[in-house]
Amino acid sequence: MSHPTYKHVIVVGIDGAGAFIREADTPHFDRIFAEGAVTYDALASNPTISAECWGSMLLGVGPEVHGLTNGIVSSIPYPTDSPFPSLFRRIREVMPEAPLGSFCDWNPITFGIVENDQNVTHDTARDTELTIKICDYIRAEKPAFLFIQMDSVDGAGHGHGYGSEKHLQRIHEVDGLVNDVYTAAADAGILEETLFIVIADHGGTPFNGSGAGHGGWTDAEKLVTFAAAGKTVQKGQIEVMNIRDLAAIVLYAFGIEAPAFDEAGWTAQIPEGMFDDAGIPAYRDISHLTGAAPRISKVPHTSELI
Repeated sequence: MSHPTYKHVIVVGIDGAGAFIREADTPHFDRIFAEGAVTYDALASNPTISAECWGSMLLGVGPEVHGLTNGIVSSIPYPTDSPFPSLFRRIREVMPEAPLGSFCDWNPITFGIVENDQNVTHDTARDTELTIKICDYIRAEKPAFLFIQMDSVDGAGHGHGYGSEKHLQRIHEVDGLVNDVYTAAADAGILEETLFIVIADHGGTPFNGSGAGHGGWTDAEKLVTFAAAGKTVQKGQIEVMNIRDLAAIVLYAFGIEAPAFDEAGWTAQIPEGMFDDAGIPAYRDISHLTGAAPRISKVPHTSELI
């Protein structure tokens, strides 16, 4: 373990937001990341389904490796001895007393992608109610690593079409919740030592008369938002990244050594130019891996009524 750059990492995942944050009215997002690193072209995992995508982010491997689907994470606890540990397990191994939290509207993430023996504080509720719990937790516990998933934007996409007025309006409303979380970190006195991240798992299709969804590989489904703010983050546009890179970014922030790059395993990397650090390895092209054909979930993702 090298010297940590940050004492805290907060990740706010906005399910189903894709790259549509760019089109929505998001004054808080714009302010928080004005000096940060941002892209609307981060590549989701294939297929663009929640378990496959969140699994890639928290495990640092692709769906063809982790094999998770919505049905699996909804019904089977994540193995405590998996050869692909979650970020929580990797962090816990080197920070045994650190407060760790997973607060997800779609609770199968905590149940099916996070090991249940790592002393992770967790809670679940709809986004607005959950945000109140999250802010109380931040102020009280000052967590080292906090992972958050908000689900209502995906529900609006399924119900009204991704990129629709109601979808963009819900992104605007969730932007206020993101600001609540950011403000709570400031209130807790930890903001200066925090790497603050907002990321989407996937986008979705427009409403076609019978519904809207995701799982395919169109630009509207596979290109998503990633934004990071912190004391060593370089201001600018990230040119190339995959959502699984979240795992490498979090470990780097804590000074935890990541596994060796392996196309049959760990493929998370740190995007070039994101941090002010000349020692970060050159980014490897893994585009040939996105054509893999993992098991595709047949379970609807969103916890919103459709």
